[in-house]
Amino acid sequence: MSPGPVEVDPRVLRAMSLPMLGQFDPAFTRIMNENMAMLRDVFQTKNHWAYPIDGTSRAGTEALLAALIEPGDKMLVPIFGRFGDLFVEIGERYGAEIHTMSCSWGTVFDQDEIISEIKKVHPKVVTLVHGETSTGRMQPLDKVGKACRELGVLLVVDAVATFCGVSIPTDAWCIDALIGGAQKCLSIPSGIVPITYNSRVEQQVLKRKKVERGIASDEDRRAAEGHVPIRSNYFDLGQLQDYWSERRLNHHTEATSMEYALHEGLHLVLEEGLENRFARHRVNAQALAAGIEAMGLELFGDPSCAMPTVTCVTVPENVDADEVRSVLLKHFGIEIAGSFGSLQGKIWRIGTMGYSCRQDHVLAVLTGLEAALIRCGASVNHGKGPQAAMDVYDQNS
Repeated sequence: MSPGPVEVDPRVLRAMSLPMLGQFDPAFTRIMNENMAMLRDVFQTKNHWAYPIDGTSRAGTEALLAALIEPGDKMLVPIFGRFGDLFVEIGERYGAEIHTMSCSWGTVFDQDEIISEIKKVHPKVVTLVHGETSTGRMQPLDKVGKACRELGVLLVVDAVATFCGVSIPTDAWCIDALIGGAQKCLSIPSGIVPITYNSRVEQQVLKRKKVERGIASDEDRRAAEGHVPIRSNYFDLGQLQDYWSERRLNHHTEATSMEYALHEGLHLVLEEGLENRFARHRVNAQALAAGIEAMGLELFGDPSCAMPTVTCVTVPENVDADEVRSVLLKHFGIEIAGSFGSLQGKIWRIGTMGYSCRQDHVLAVLTGLEAALIRCGASVNHGKGPQAAMDVYDQNS
């Protein structure tokens, strides 16, 4: 019950055990094409480019910034948790002129405040986290995206922790590039990251396109003359586009089993239905929060922007946060997470994500957490947590 990685659906595990196929076998390229089509549906977009990159979630973040940032380009990063700082870290390495704005951890930005800063800074790129797992908060984006479009600014969004658990209408919100997550609400193993981006981003990619020497045609070489290529070879979206297009230009050896996992994971999402899936995440988060409060614990952060995929709980005074987590894991086989930076040791983070987002799991974590707290000397309202959660489930049945 951590905020990722979470349990993998058994159907995905079975799919990953299928025999290997060559990366240009028609049976495998059909799977690739089907993955692209399903990703468009799940990203709620008509973008042509919706495909996965091999690597963990930050591989998607780095690939997009590598494509968009040239030395000296301005980049605005509103930070309300750990992963805003990750945008800064990667942007700096690609030579961006970084501008940041910050708000207290446990809150999010007023969109008008961000828009005002965009008009002041005039960045090429704005990067925003949608669901900040370090604080359990979710940033509204609908107004920011439209303002970026009007102002000619590119908006890149990290939706790693909300993808497949919360509605993120990419096109309606005018998001130019979106990074999803595998090991969270999609419930497949870490090691592949779905991304999508529109024609505005593709124009920037094509301006810097360079096919590597060993496979470039004469036409490729002529087209690349005078371009400043993307600095990363592995994260070169120009070459990845060729790999995922009908050209099938070899760039890397695709992670076959991970493509199987993605294929089955996306099937599961679409079989359930997006709205049903989003509702399941909302209800389980509501039940967990009700149980936590009934137990006598405090939820962390502004409730108006709480994520329905990560619930943050304030650690009671005189309680060792890690000791409680250890007891919970040792005796109940349940894992929850601490946090980072200024919140380390001060909050627990409990994930309700994907396959792990289930009524039996929520009731088990409430029961186990109560027992672990008592074991560690804390005072709680005995038996109240699971009862409050069951009330929520009865109300939504």
